[in-house]
Amino acid sequence: MSEEKSEIGLVGLAVMGQNLALNIADHGFKISVYNRTASKTEAFVAKNDYLGSQLVGHAEIVDFVASLKRPRKVIIMVQAGKATDAVIGTLTEHLEKGDIIIDGGNAKWTDTIRREKELSGQGFHFVGSGVSGGEEGARFGPSLMPGGTQEAWGQLKPVWEAIASKVDPETGEELRGASAGNPVVGGVPCAAYIGENGAGHYVKMVHNGIEYGDMQMICEAYDLMKHLLGMTPTEMAEVFKKWNEGPLNSYLVEITAEVLAQADPETGKPLVDIILDTAGQKGTGKWTSVSALDMGVPAATVAEAVFARCMSAVKEERVHAATLLKGPVAEGGLDREDFLKKIHDALYCSKICSYAQGFQLMREAQKEYDWKLNFGEIAQIWRGGCIIRAGFLQKITEAYALDAELANLLLDPYFRQSIDETQSNWREVIVKAVEAGVPVPTFVSALSYYDSYRNARLPQNLLQGQRDFFGAHTYERVDKERGNFYHIDWPVEGRPQLEA
Repeated sequence: MSEEKSEIGLVGLAVMGQNLALNIADHGFKISVYNRTASKTEAFVAKNDYLGSQLVGHAEIVDFVASLKRPRKVIIMVQAGKATDAVIGTLTEHLEKGDIIIDGGNAKWTDTIRREKELSGQGFHFVGSGVSGGEEGARFGPSLMPGGTQEAWGQLKPVWEAIASKVDPETGEELRGASAGNPVVGGVPCAAYIGENGAGHYVKMVHNGIEYGDMQMICEAYDLMKHLLGMTPTEMAEVFKKWNEGPLNSYLVEITAEVLAQADPETGKPLVDIILDTAGQKGTGKWTSVSALDMGVPAATVAEAVFARCMSAVKEERVHAATLLKGPVAEGGLDREDFLKKIHDALYCSKICSYAQGFQLMREAQKEYDWKLNFGEIAQIWRGGCIIRAGFLQKITEAYALDAELANLLLDPYFRQSIDETQSNWREVIVKAVEAGVPVPTFVSALSYYDSYRNARLPQNLLQGQRDFFGAHTYERVDKERGNFYHIDWPVEGRPQLEA
């Protein structure tokens, strides 16, 4: 009697691949796994022998493929780029038409579009799926953003919805408590079909760009507490813990409190004071910013968050500059509780603007790539599992439920009222930061975005005059129909000018 075949397969047993495979097995799906290094596959299966026949390892790719039910579903969890292409090339030598390849890595959406086109031409289905939540999310419930054909999604849906994070259908709060062999049952899965070809990976990229903004904003709040209020990490930890019980409730605020409360095992000092202030990045924030520039979408807050990491990287230059460049001295005298409330509001207002930019970018991308994105559903699947999971996302879900064609989150009644009530605090925090010489690039960028968006007339009329003057680039007129362009022979010496 032949052995029962596996429901799905996974290639690539780095940490994310291992955790995703265990999550799938925990939910009752038999899974075959393969890694280029056979000893790694063997060790992984042996370590998790409690799963019995639910987890099967293979040393040869041909045996791995043969172990799968048709249509075969294979998840790739390898490094994005050339490594992904290499694995796809190897797999297609053994797969058959109608089989499905799922890329769960952080692939660039344009690569996913290319791969989907190439593979569909060969008779295969290709799904580019965002997988967010890090190691813990992959193990106990990630947020999943698949893009591809509806037919492929129909095959993958039972697995993806089962292993995704779950949220309460009424409150939108993440249902926690999953452990090895004991997954969360019930709730709304944080997995939904995003759109064709590269849509899933594009939405995951924007998620990561928003994540860059969230993290930098929190860092700016921390820096203000440190330099303007003289607070210790322990005191700040208590503030973030309290903030996590209100409108700022989120995974990132939650872990910020834990990071600030952590003592260094070697010195006993606050660990945050021991960590070097140079930040790394993997490229998705940059991709988001470049995409925004390419499509002409004002997503400056994400870009400022990327630039803040770039600035942190020039540590030696900054150390030298600190000995030469002078700035103001913080005067102090601020009421701690009052100013903490104002920092809270500045963080919340900036967050609203950052998310508004991210959704505006996705709105433009769907036009560019002919996708049909459901923004309310995207906000829903970000409520649990992913790094930016937050109570705040329930409000975005509600905003798009109220108006599916909402042009900008700033126009939603809830968000409009939130900023109306707190923007004076936001502005005061930025003024105090500037006066004290504390950099707050994302706070400032977000406020500039808000002030620009709410202005019916911006100074680019002068800019267009300049462009027409030096390059005959033409301009439109306020007293003529839009779409008509004009040029004048600009005044030279001797021609009449307006009187002063």
